[in-house]
Amino acid sequence: MRRMASGEDKVKWIGRILAGAAMLLAALPLPAGTAPLPPVRILLFAGPKQHGPPGRHEYEKDLREIAWMLEHSGANRMVRAQVIVGEKPRDLALLEQADAIVIDGNGDWLKRETGALFPQYAQTDGLNYDAETTAALTAFDALLKRRKTGLVVYHYTMFVDNRAGRIWLSNWLGGAWIPYVSHNPVDTWAIRPSGAKHPILNGVKPWTPREEMYARYFLPDNPGRTLLLTAKPASAANGSGGPVAWAYQRPDGGRSMVWGGNDFHDNMHLFPQQRRFLVNGILWAAGVEVPRGGANDQMPPEY
Repeated sequence: MRRMASGEDKVKWIGRILAGAAMLLAALPLPAGTAPLPPVRILLFAGPKQHGPPGRHEYEKDLREIAWMLEHSGANRMVRAQVIVGEKPRDLALLEQADAIVIDGNGDWLKRETGALFPQYAQTDGLNYDAETTAALTAFDALLKRRKTGLVVYHYTMFVDNRAGRIWLSNWLGGAWIPYVSHNPVDTWAIRPSGAKHPILNGVKPWTPREEMYARYFLPDNPGRTLLLTAKPASAANGSGGPVAWAYQRPDGGRSMVWGGNDFHDNMHLFPQQRRFLVNGILWAAGVEVPRGGANDQMPPEY
C-alpha cells in the first residue's frame, strides 16, 4: 500500500518540479531578435580550515553544498558557481567574471591561521596594513564599486581586530563585528525572520539550531541596511539576542549580505530553512530574482 507523503516530502517534491520547470524554460528558444542572458557567475571563497574540530568551520564543505544548491535553486537565470579553497579574493581577472562573491573563512585572530580577507592582526601594527595589502584591498574595493559585484560574508570572516580592516568591512557590509565587544557564544538559538519585506526572506520560516552565532554587531544607523534575522540564545547568560543577518544596498549600487552562523556543518543538513535563506541571499546579492516561494532547499544527491 502506498504511504501518504508527509508535508516535508510534498514541499521537496514541489521544489523539484519547479526546478525542472525553470531548467525547461531556460532551454526554450527565445523570440527572434532576443539575446540570451549569460549565466550568473558566483565565486565562493572557502577557508582554509585551520580552526575548530571536525564538523566545525568546514568552510569548503559548506560552500560546495551551497554551490550545488545555487545551480539547482529554481531561479529564472542559469547559475554557475565555483568554489575556491584557501585563497584570498585577489585575482582581479577572475573576479571580473563574478556577479557575486561569497567568503566563508578565518578572521585575523590567530597568527597561525590564514585570514580570509586580511593579514592576521599579529602581523600588523593593529592600525594599518602594508603597502602591498593596502593596494590589493583598494583594487578589490574599486572592482566591487565598478562592477557592483555582490558580496556575501559569513561567521568568522567578520572577526577583524585591525582598525583598517574594520573600516573596509564596514564600508562593504554596512556594519561590523567588534572583537571582545561583540560576542559569539555557542548555544541553542531561536532564529526568526525580522518581518521585513525582502526577497531574501521569501519562503524563510523560523528555525532553532545549536550554533556558535556571531551577534551583538556594531550597526550604526544606515538606510541601506535591512535587518533580515534576529536570534535569541536559550541561556540568559548569553544575552537577549538581536540581529544576526542583514542585507545592505551599498552606495555604489552593489548588494551585500552578512550572516552570523555557519559554524556547525551539520546545520546545513538539519535545517532546510537555513539552506533556503543562504541561497536566497546569494541570488539577491548577485542581482538574480529570488523565487517567490524561496529557492529550492534540497541537498545535493549524495547527501
